[in-house]
Amino acid sequence: MNASARRPDAVENRTRIVEAARAALAESHHRVHLNEIAKRAGVGQGTLYRNFPNREALLAEVYRLDVEELVTAASALLAAHEPVEALRLWLDRVIDYAEIKRGVLAALEPAAWQDLVAHSHNPIEGALGRLLDAGRATGSIRADVDARGVLLLIAYLGRLDQEEWGTARPLMNVILDGLRRDGPASR
Repeated sequence: MNASARRPDAVENRTRIVEAARAALAESHHRVHLNEIAKRAGVGQGTLYRNFPNREALLAEVYRLDVEELVTAASALLAAHEPVEALRLWLDRVIDYAEIKRGVLAALEPAAWQDLVAHSHNPIEGALGRLLDAGRATGSIRADVDARGVLLLIAYLGRLDQEEWGTARPLMNVILDGLRRDGPASR
């Protein structure tokens, strides 16, 4: 059954379950238990299992929605901000996305997470490409970089240990400063 055919309370339950899973992943990169997620969402386990037959399906949905939000944010940020500021705000979202991604990938079997990552790479690269193109068009972003290269740089975030996570935002600022045509600007 698709989301438009569901009752409003069923859609709300599904949304609460996904948000509870997202919160649990952000708090702990260890095993996230479905009964804990059901309690956080204020639903019974039966409701959780009607929406997500297993833990992997729920975590995949959290990841898919985060990718969708990240990709959609690029256009919205460009509509509201100058290209460099839009890129800065988007990269800030990438850090939040990377933290959830680490939790999802740690909780899934390698074959499952490899499939998720493979399907998310092109949309994320496309969103970043739009941001970089807008900056190049205004002369504020270097012309010698592309989305693929920037993604290689920011992929390092996934390798940071929990204790090192506080360095993610400063590192992202270094990347942004390197992308600017005239170097760092005051923030």
